[in-house]
Amino acid sequence: MDYQTLYADRIGGSSFGQSNEIYKFEKIKRAKAAARKARPDVEILDFGVGEPDRMAPAAIREALKIAVDKPENRGYADNGIQAFREAAAEYMSSFFGVTDLDPATEINHSIGSKPALAMLPLCFVNPGDIIFQTVPGYPVLATHTRYVGGKVVDIPLRKENGFLPDLSAIDPAVADLAKLFYVNYPNNPTGAAPTAAFYDELIAFAKKHNLLIVQDAAYATLIYGQERISILGRPGGKDVALELHSMSKSYNMTGWRLGFVAGHARLVQAFAEVKDNCDSGQFKAIQEAACAGIADKQLSESIREHYRRRLEKIVRILRGAGFDAEMPGGSFFLYTAAPKGAGDLSFANAEEASQYLIREHSVSTVPWDNVGSFLRFSATFESAGDEDDDRVLGELEKRLAAANLSF
Repeated sequence: MDYQTLYADRIGGSSFGQSNEIYKFEKIKRAKAAARKARPDVEILDFGVGEPDRMAPAAIREALKIAVDKPENRGYADNGIQAFREAAAEYMSSFFGVTDLDPATEINHSIGSKPALAMLPLCFVNPGDIIFQTVPGYPVLATHTRYVGGKVVDIPLRKENGFLPDLSAIDPAVADLAKLFYVNYPNNPTGAAPTAAFYDELIAFAKKHNLLIVQDAAYATLIYGQERISILGRPGGKDVALELHSMSKSYNMTGWRLGFVAGHARLVQAFAEVKDNCDSGQFKAIQEAACAGIADKQLSESIREHYRRRLEKIVRILRGAGFDAEMPGGSFFLYTAAPKGAGDLSFANAEEASQYLIREHSVSTVPWDNVGSFLRFSATFESAGDEDDDRVLGELEKRLAAANLSF
């Protein structure tokens, strides 16, 4: 059978599976394997991982143990249980002061943020339509836009603009043709946090050009040095934006796969219509368990403080090694300009710097070369507990000193 003639063009058609290109995260995986083989007794310090290092809060785990045995939770969840919609509305009120969301019509659960991002182009994008995405960033919405025949325009995030998109630099004629503007704040990978002024400018831009903002708020509770903020809480925000929230990062529930989409009822209705034809909903017991804690600021606060303490220590260590590192405004990522060399070596880009740190010093980071050359350090590194953090970070400090980096 000639499988190559069967593949859809959207995934490469007859060329699918034939490329020898190695993607960034596969290169990192291979480099870590090489480091383990070369130095089997040396611990890999993994600052590249992008998921929480701790368990979900006990209250949520205990609630799941009870909910999983309830006969009424065994069936399809479809577009979600009312209790989770109400808990999500309470979460939006408690954390962000957004008090006017109707749980019945303006909130719909999703099996994490990733499927929601994948489905939204099915709701709004026709062949030839344009969407904006900020780069560097998470590419899922753009990937699915291309799958349905849409066109993707990259909007760069530059350090000199605080890693916020420069809306004045966007061609108005192109903006008039755009359907969606995908943003992600607090931002992965840059750690930039949103401001009220930025959201207000973005809302005005969306109204002027009749486009929909898709704000991926996966890290929305992980904010440092300022109040948490939602675009739906800004004047006119609910009319032009859908905001995606996730329990993964806020509550260490990555594998649980639970989030929600919130915004104007007509927009949420479109998402619910497509979702109803894509999945049968997340297990009701997981939704019920989430109700036990997602609006509890005290639970979330302990998680935020865990990352804040780690990030402050990482900043100090990186600055001591020569990095121009600063505390991020949000997320659990620290984004800093990559070194240009080490000893007699020169690095052409961040990827070369990252490969050097992994292969020669067993320190794993994630490189980004979209807009300048940067490394992302994550505060989700593995340790045996709070007291062991200092050991891991002390080892990082020693290895970076031995790396003899130049900037």
